[in-house]
Amino acid sequence: MMMETVLSRSLRVMFASGAALMLAQPAFAQDAPIQRVEITGSAIKRIDAETAVPVTVVKMADLKKEGITTIEQVMANLSVSQAAQGTSQVVGASTGGASFADLRGIGANKTLVLLNGRRLANNAYDSSAPDLNMIPFAALERVEVLRDGASALYGSDAVGGVINFITKKDYQGGTITVGADNPQHDGGFANNFNAGYGWGDLDKNGFNIFAMVDHQEQHRIGGTQRDFNTRYAGGLSASTFPANWAQGDLAGNPAGPGCTTGSHLIPGKNGQCQMTTSSFVDYVPKSERTTGLVKATVKINENHELGIEFLSTQSKVQSAIAPVPYGGLYMNRLRPDGTPNPYFPTAAGLDPNYMDADGAATAGVKPGFVSARWRDLPNGARADENINKQQRLVVSMTGVLAGWDYTGAVTYNENKVKENLYGYSDGGIITQGVLDGVINPFGDQSAAGTALLNSAALNGNIQNAKGTSKGADLKLSREVGDWFQNGHQAGLAVGVQYEHQEFRSAANPEFAAKVIASTGIDPNTLNEGSRNVSAFFSELNVPVLKNLDVTAAVRYDKYSDFGHTANPKLGFRFQPAKEVLFRGSYSKGFRAPSLYDINAGNAYTNAADTLNDPKNCPAGVPQPGKPASANCDQQFQVLNGGQQGLSPERSKNGTVGVVWEPINNLSVSADWWSIRLTQQIGSLADYDVLNNPDLFASHIIRNASGNLAVDGSQCPNPVTCGYLDLRTQNLGDMNTNGVDLSANYRLRTKDYGNFTFAYNGTWVHKYEYQNFAGDEMHNKVGVYSGDGPIFRWQNTLNLNWNQGKFGAGLTGHYKSGYVDQVTDNDPTHRVASYTTFDGYGSWTAMRGLTLTVGVRNLFDREPPLSYQSGHFQAGYDPRYTDPTGRTAYVRATYDF
Repeated sequence: MMMETVLSRSLRVMFASGAALMLAQPAFAQDAPIQRVEITGSAIKRIDAETAVPVTVVKMADLKKEGITTIEQVMANLSVSQAAQGTSQVVGASTGGASFADLRGIGANKTLVLLNGRRLANNAYDSSAPDLNMIPFAALERVEVLRDGASALYGSDAVGGVINFITKKDYQGGTITVGADNPQHDGGFANNFNAGYGWGDLDKNGFNIFAMVDHQEQHRIGGTQRDFNTRYAGGLSASTFPANWAQGDLAGNPAGPGCTTGSHLIPGKNGQCQMTTSSFVDYVPKSERTTGLVKATVKINENHELGIEFLSTQSKVQSAIAPVPYGGLYMNRLRPDGTPNPYFPTAAGLDPNYMDADGAATAGVKPGFVSARWRDLPNGARADENINKQQRLVVSMTGVLAGWDYTGAVTYNENKVKENLYGYSDGGIITQGVLDGVINPFGDQSAAGTALLNSAALNGNIQNAKGTSKGADLKLSREVGDWFQNGHQAGLAVGVQYEHQEFRSAANPEFAAKVIASTGIDPNTLNEGSRNVSAFFSELNVPVLKNLDVTAAVRYDKYSDFGHTANPKLGFRFQPAKEVLFRGSYSKGFRAPSLYDINAGNAYTNAADTLNDPKNCPAGVPQPGKPASANCDQQFQVLNGGQQGLSPERSKNGTVGVVWEPINNLSVSADWWSIRLTQQIGSLADYDVLNNPDLFASHIIRNASGNLAVDGSQCPNPVTCGYLDLRTQNLGDMNTNGVDLSANYRLRTKDYGNFTFAYNGTWVHKYEYQNFAGDEMHNKVGVYSGDGPIFRWQNTLNLNWNQGKFGAGLTGHYKSGYVDQVTDNDPTHRVASYTTFDGYGSWTAMRGLTLTVGVRNLFDREPPLSYQSGHFQAGYDPRYTDPTGRTAYVRATYDF
């Protein structure tokens, strides 16, 4: 086989794990080649003692026993992952159906995701981070998580840490797995199938080829399929069926004042009703994923190997939300032919000569009109379908040349996203139909109204995006001498990288123009950009003493559209005794503005929150001439988009930790970590702008009537379009720190089998942030602040047993409670802690055949009540909890 020095073996391990280069040393031993320290049998295994930085290793074989079938579920098992940005968050959001990783809760764009040590293409919609759905789950051997900043090695994005997904290598034989998940409650059934085969012995035959295909399907869970949907009437909207109407200060609804004659209605203000839109929302969207991976390794000779890796993935996610709302409708008293409008309200006090500025500015509106807010129930719920495709090709060479260990590759990554909409309607037809008295927004339709509504139905493609990354890299490493005459060689590594990035995201203008009233997507939306990134890095490890290593690294990055930056890192590893290891590091990092941050086109859309206009409806009280239906409890229009001239985000990272093995088979560790960020890139929150109108006066743009628009059709016409300017900018600073804890114990018995125990926890001491430069620091630990909370404690506990053909395990997950988002429902509400348990049993029924059965969420723990308003799912927060409930699963794997 190819010759491998002790140092090259060390470097191979560290480059694969995303850790810093370290001298070849075993865990707690000074006279043997480097070895991994693995606490077998648990889901979380560690190699911390090898390096100066903490690394968590997740063995996929163990997690699969727990019924885990997706990368999202893998991330949920990590205590360092604060929020699960999964498929549940695509409901009602333009994310391209993507899922993201977010270490430390500082943002998915500050967690670097690698596949076999190299970057993936970012999701094409916003170019911020790779989509986890594109990872070949069934082909993975392990996941290695570097819980420290690593910009000195990997460049941009590695501020919160690095997640390296590592596929199987040199695999021989075949494997087939089939499985199904069946929740106790309605909806949410899932099934999966994967098969793989590898042939060729690299040493005997000179080659190895491995191919794997994986298919997964997840059925939807609708809001009405869970009992806890009824505990909070969330997702309230003033666009209802039957419609709310208003004329000046006079308002009403045919179903009012009790609002009992319509479906999904509750009483509102001023005689109007509100609709509980959460009843239409998917708690878990329907999804389907298919992945194919082929890896080939060819031994050219004893010192050189050629590798080829090809990955193709398709993910389809379909989600539903409430029918299309129309908030800017007008209805005339008379039809165009002069006959009375049969649907016009008959309430006393209506003024036949009424006219206001907005009505006068709208073509076809006659004196005496009423405005209406209506929801298009006849055309059904809106559905969003995202089809995400990933292609990846890597051609690599690895070997030893002139005393240097080398690895280099050329890579091509491509991500395509196609978004289709169903259940929408043509805003122009609806608006004119209501104005002319053909469509009845208050009840049943005539034949003419039904025909017009059917003609208004729209299904089609709304947006398409493509992102590509083409790159090349080369790394060299070697021993450079025993500098301090202590019997240990210093190690040096150098590397260069080049990458060309492109992305383009555009709306389908013809279709987008027809649905702008309900999507807010500008038909002219075009986001595109490209750049070149080149980098050089170097790393040096020096054993100053027999038991003390010092590591120094620096990386220089140059961006064609941004500038250049250099980021250093220092680390130490000190082992004063066989049983104890101390380690620490300090580094600087950065995140360059993404292509989307800089180049995203401007687009108008609905605000995320329902708010009051501070000028026209202060404290919820409409001012004279400013009707509540257009100024109070509204989702106003906002302007989103990128901006040139953004500064980079900067970080300072530090870790100090200890690993202790007091007895055989017991290992405990504690690592203090700290991250300080400045000049964060993002957007102001709509509620921050409206709650501080004097401070953000330049961000509140009113129309000619002094109003903010409540309907997308009113923009971008400056006469009718009032909006909040929330385009990307540099915001304030952030400071967070805490402690990661772990304990692993293995017990082998003669008569009762083998037991393993593993605990992993994260305690967050501080998480403070500013909304803008110079703002006061806001606490997020244990408090919903800004876009969510940071959990004080997150813990995972595993207990596993195996004996002969049998195995069993129990896993507990815990998230501490927090003070909820402040709302009118309960300003002092505290979200309860969230604890779930999973159990499984396995049986090797015959040679090669293993059966696994288990239950996730054994005690059917419901998500704790939350009044959050940032997501369409009401009554709980889909980022942190799972609405599925108790779920039984079965897996059968046959290896041959």
